[in-house]
This record gives sequence, structure tokens and C-alpha cells, in this order.
Amino acid sequence: MRDTFLFLRNLKGNAKVAVLAQPLWGVPFNLFTPFATIYMFYMGVTDIQIGLMLAVARFVQMGLAFFGGVITDKFGRRLTNFVGDLIGWCLPALIWALARDFRWFMAAAIVNGVVQITSVAWECLWIDDDGDNSAKITQIYNWIHICGVIAVFFVPIAGFLVGRFELIPVVRGLYAFAVVSMTAKAALLYAFSRETIRGRERMAETKGVPLIRLLSGYREVFGTIFRSAKMLRALALQALQNTTLMIASTFFALYTTQNLGLNESFLAYFPILRAVVMLVFLFLIQGRLLKFNPHRVMLCGIFSYITANAVLLLAPTDNWVWIAFYVFVEACGVALLIPRLGALVANAIEPKERARIRGLFNAAILALVSPLAFISGWLSDMNRRLPFVLNIGLFVLMLAFTWVDASRNKKTS
Repeated sequence: MRDTFLFLRNLKGNAKVAVLAQPLWGVPFNLFTPFATIYMFYMGVTDIQIGLMLAVARFVQMGLAFFGGVITDKFGRRLTNFVGDLIGWCLPALIWALARDFRWFMAAAIVNGVVQITSVAWECLWIDDDGDNSAKITQIYNWIHICGVIAVFFVPIAGFLVGRFELIPVVRGLYAFAVVSMTAKAALLYAFSRETIRGRERMAETKGVPLIRLLSGYREVFGTIFRSAKMLRALALQALQNTTLMIASTFFALYTTQNLGLNESFLAYFPILRAVVMLVFLFLIQGRLLKFNPHRVMLCGIFSYITANAVLLLAPTDNWVWIAFYVFVEACGVALLIPRLGALVANAIEPKERARIRGLFNAAILALVSPLAFISGWLSDMNRRLPFVLNIGLFVLMLAFTWVDASRNKKTS
């Protein structure tokens, strides 16, 4: 724990600003997320419409992801992140707060697609200057997760409000708070960060060059990705992980409240259990795991995910203990897998072309996720257990890709 805090104290530059500003995004995000699907359901949105909305949103994000790299290079990491946060997070939160029916939610989901541009700029902003230091990147990812986990401890406020008042006006208020907090995060990160060395170089190289011409340079980047088996494996792993996260976060609330009889206010308290588990990992265990092969730790994390989904499928009705156990085991999986997967992807990307490769990565990931988003909504409409069956199958695929990546790395070394 001491070493973890010493790392943060000694951290400098954009990475430290990004970590410290993250709670201003994480707190409102964690306040409204547990109730987002139920909020849509109560506003008359069906399971199939939820799946359709997810698919359309991912398709829009895929298109915008192609522009993420070139826009980040042309206008700089710092400015792109600032404008993208305002459009991609603050504006959708305002639309969600005012939503009346499915059309509003679809509009917000489409506008939220701008986050695909922002994510490239945000990652480059703090990785560019430390891209060759795998251990440091893993530690920074740990702290970003710590900030997100700490934000979860504010969620009982939302649970208390939902338990005392009607859900719809409470969630509208949470979205309004998100507009204010996320705007503050974007402004502070812009004010206290500095453009990276690589960012200044790319801005100079792309000055006066039209975006269309810059997009044509993607042909070479495509070749770079598809000639690298390491990048392709990283791409497959992140695509599968994003899909499973989307399915779990979207359909958990519907399944547990509508099928397992869980009281809606409980949705605010399960994140606390997840947060406690992850904090124990991040402060007391994560540092010790650095001495182990990261692929073996990732395999353990994926096994934890599979076990968690099996527990949820076997859970009886009106029994919150089973759901709590699911949350506990899943949190172990998150803590074991996510930091190492993030570092694996970051290390697989060529530093000189990080922005454009990251943009193509995101586009390819979303191309794989989009059809599965609609399929998961269709499956949920038939039986709300089926999305979690699909998740187990996707985790089995992740096991295979992780095993292959570990084998190839062992051969190379």
C-alpha cells in the first residue's frame, strides 16, 4: 500500500492530472449507471429496443473511431480530449436527463459515440511520454481503477434517493449532476495538462493537411496492424472484453430486478461490494502480482468471470446472497484482468503511430461488438438469462486467445 501511494505522489505530468481528475467523471458515472437500464425500461423502452440502440450506438462509434486518430494528431491530444468530453459525455447526459421516450435515448447514444474520439486523445495524453515503460503504465491503470472504485462509494446516495423517492425523477437529477461534474473534469484536465512531445510533433506534421488526406494514410496503418499477430491478438481480447462488459452492465439490472426479484434500491449497494474487493486487490495484492507472468494472472481473471456468470445463472429468486457472490467473484476477475489487458494493448501498439492505430483498434473492436449488441438484446427479449450464457461463451474465447498470446510470447522470449 505504501508503494502504491508513493507511486502516485511521485507521478508527474499529464498522467497525474488524468488520475486526479478522473473522480469528477467517475462519481457521476457510477451514480447513474446502476439505474440506466431500469430508467429506460420505465420510460417504455423494450429489451429489443435496448439491444438495437446499443448496436446503432456502436456502429456510430465505429465510424467516428476512424477519425479519432487523425483528429487527435491534427488538433492535439489536449484540445481533442476537452472538446470530445463536452460533446461525448456532457451533452448526452443532458439529453438523458430530459429524455421522454426511445427516440431521446437513441439520440443520446448516437451523440455519446464521440467518446471514441475522446478515448484516443485521453489515452495518448498520458501514455505518450511513458509508452515504453510497461510497469509504469500498469501502475497508472491501477490508479485510474482505484479512482473509479473510490467513486463507487458515493453510489449509496443514489440508492437512498431511489428507495425514498420515485426512480425516474431521481435518475434525472443524477444525470443533471453528471453534466456539471463532467464539465468540470474536462475543464480541469485541459487547464492543468500539457500537450505531449509526440502530440506536438504530429500537430506540426499534419498542419495544413486536410483530414481526408490524413485518412488515406490509414492504408499503411491497416497493414501495420494486420502484419502484427501480437496486435491482432490484443485487438481480439479487447473486443471480447468490451462486449462482455457491455452485456453485463446493460442487462444485469433488468435480470436481477425483473426476474430474480431484487429490490431496485439494492442496485446501488452491490457496487460497494465490488469496490471493496477491488480496493483490496489494488492496494494489497496488485503489487505482489507484478512478479507473476501477466498472462497467467489474466487467465485466472477470466476463470473468475466465467464462475461469476455461472453463479448468476444458477441464482434462485428472492435471494440477494447469490447475487452478492456473483458481484464478489466478478470483481476479482476485473481486478486480475483489466489492468493487464490494458497494458498488453498499450504495449502492442507502435508508439510513433499510437493515435491512428488506437483509432483503428477502436473501430475494429466496435465492428465486432455492434452485431453482438443487437443479438444480446434479442436474446434478453426471449429469456433474460441468455445474455449471460453468451457472456460465458465469449469468456471461453478470451481464454483461448490469452493462452495463444502467452505461448507466442514465451516462444519469442
